[in-house]
Amino acid sequence: MPIGLVPTVSSAPVSGRELRLDLFRGLALWLIYVDHLPANLLTWLTIRNYGFSDATEIFIFISGYTAAFVYGRAMRDAGFVVATARILRRAWQIYVAHVFLFTIFLAEISYVATSFDNPLYTEEMGILDFLKQPDITIVQALLLRFRPVNMDVLPLYIVLMLFLPLILLLMRWKADITLALSVLLYAITLQYDLHLSAYPSGVWAFNPFAWQLLFVFGAWCAQGGAQRMSRILSSRITLWLSLAYLLAAFYVTLTWNITLMNNWLPRWLEQWMYPISKTDLDVLRFAHFLALAAVTVRFLRKDWPGLKSPWLRPLILCGQHSLEIFCIGVFLAFAGHFVLAEVAGGAVFHTVLHAFVSGAGILIMSGAAWLISWYKHSADKSARTKGTIGNADLAGGSL
Repeated sequence: MPIGLVPTVSSAPVSGRELRLDLFRGLALWLIYVDHLPANLLTWLTIRNYGFSDATEIFIFISGYTAAFVYGRAMRDAGFVVATARILRRAWQIYVAHVFLFTIFLAEISYVATSFDNPLYTEEMGILDFLKQPDITIVQALLLRFRPVNMDVLPLYIVLMLFLPLILLLMRWKADITLALSVLLYAITLQYDLHLSAYPSGVWAFNPFAWQLLFVFGAWCAQGGAQRMSRILSSRITLWLSLAYLLAAFYVTLTWNITLMNNWLPRWLEQWMYPISKTDLDVLRFAHFLALAAVTVRFLRKDWPGLKSPWLRPLILCGQHSLEIFCIGVFLAFAGHFVLAEVAGGAVFHTVLHAFVSGAGILIMSGAAWLISWYKHSADKSARTKGTIGNADLAGGSL
């Protein structure tokens, strides 16, 4: 989907905010929140039920694109050392946010499990090992090896940001070769099963050695790749191939969810296709994302008037403050999980309750995004005013 978001890339700095990036990043955050709730009727509105990829691919691609766009310009203007320092500062901010999220999330789950005398919550959310060995587990959490359920995206993002200076440096040399090296690392990862280990067992839910391909691809698009692909993306052949692949993926996902269609795929195709690994960013998932992207770039233009519609403003604001909204979404997802698990009722009542929980969470996320945006706008306005006064004082000789 998000290739259609990318602005035209030129060597000159681009002014103004790319609202399509914010729109789809906000959409990804909403979808991630809904997907983290227990399955119900409304979860069928998320894209993971209609193809191989889901909101995670959107989020990581846009993260790679925006990071390369912002810090690539900083590297051109201020040099490698200054840009690297800014990238590491941003990675540290994300790490601190992850630690705070981890701490408060643990407190939320522990409080609910204790107050309602239901230890299953600690097991469902993956914190049972922490309660057994908190001294060891907290160290592993700080090393990003131990994570409760729904907290796998930020560690992946932190690792990818740590390697961004090298990625940008290589792209300044040869962007296409950098992308080729990323593809090579991806192929080696699949061939030799490269992973980062998790605690107390297993591997990272999102393998950085594989998911770096999507991140680097986003960075490559930001550094001119999207412009060089414009002819391919505008081709009717590309459009029809993309639509055909999306329809085929949709058919396959139907066989997962409709019992009567379970045997509608040839055995040889199932053996070749399965498992479609999310951990290692399966080729079919990546291809599905590219197909969505090709269709999006065809129909969603940068100057689309709808981007300024008040109806899309909540999505855009959430996308502009993605780190904060992601953290809030994790808290709300567990709160929603708790409400849906504890409140009894019939099927119709539960469907209505699920709709209420989903809508309430999205409204809270949108309200928080608006509040953060208002606060930052007020703070920036105040800082500009003080800066003007300070410059005047300095010009007048004041220390």
